[in-house]
Amino acid sequence: MNTARTPWLLATLALSLVLLAWSGWHPYERGTWAMEVFPVVIVVPLLWATYGRFPLTTLLYALVFAHALVLMLGGAYTYARVPLGFQIADVLGLTRNPYDKIGHFFQGFVPAIAAREILVRGRYVQGRKMLAFVVVCIVLAISATYEFIEWAAALALGQGADEFLGTQGDPWDTQSDMFCALIGSVVSLALLSRWHDRQMAGLPASGSAR
Repeated sequence: MNTARTPWLLATLALSLVLLAWSGWHPYERGTWAMEVFPVVIVVPLLWATYGRFPLTTLLYALVFAHALVLMLGGAYTYARVPLGFQIADVLGLTRNPYDKIGHFFQGFVPAIAAREILVRGRYVQGRKMLAFVVVCIVLAISATYEFIEWAAALALGQGADEFLGTQGDPWDTQSDMFCALIGSVVSLALLSRWHDRQMAGLPASGSAR
């Protein structure tokens, strides 16, 4: 296992925890913040626990960190109120804050590499075309599951779920969310697959670390 990157990973972990605390200091709505950052709270300890026996590529760790930033920012402001989204809307002439679409793009962009890494290193899929197909299917399954969670939140919380859903009055929000995840997965595979392959070549093919 490459230990030269360990200080960098520890620094990234520390920064993630600081930013998580910042995002939860005075969020716009506490319940929404908790739901938005919940994936971060689950994934970070999981990556820590599995680092010894199944270290991931540096690329994937960096992508997970970037995705965590997107989630924490969205949790702090709610997706419909993130200042960056308003700035993008002004530049592009949009009528709604598009930050939630950025979040769903990342929901495809990052899990695509995570799924690809597990499938390749576990040797579960043969052939690059089949690998890409299975990865995209996994991403869409993750996106659909997240939409089910949003639906359940809406049923359980009623009006209190509006901030979490972030539909901003769009009746096709669910479909466009999943489409953004699909685009994210395709872009990720197109741009990062070769780089990802080079990094995986230096890691163990199974769960045992070297």
